[in-house]
Amino acid sequence: MGARLAATVYVTDPDTHQTVRLDQGSEPEARLAALVTNPAAWEDGKTATTTPAEPEPEGDDDADTKQAARKTAAKKPARGRTTAAEGTSGQ
Repeated sequence: MGARLAATVYVTDPDTHQTVRLDQGSEPEARLAALVTNPAAWEDGKTATTTPAEPEPEGDDDADTKQAARKTAAKKPARGRTTAAEGTSGQ
């Protein structure tokens, strides 16, 4: 037995790309029910795809992963006068 909707919702069918109306009290197909992510739309308050959270694996995995290099912003040009601003041809 699937989950029942507590409210009418509209979803876009990924196969046909058309808007599908899922009425209150209905038990939609699993593929369409997975698109309804608001818990308030379901009678039991849980989404159709809600599963218990998986526990974090034990162990020190941080030692095996590399940390991304920090990116810094490009430096702004100096605010002084440049050769182009002086109007000389560099002679």
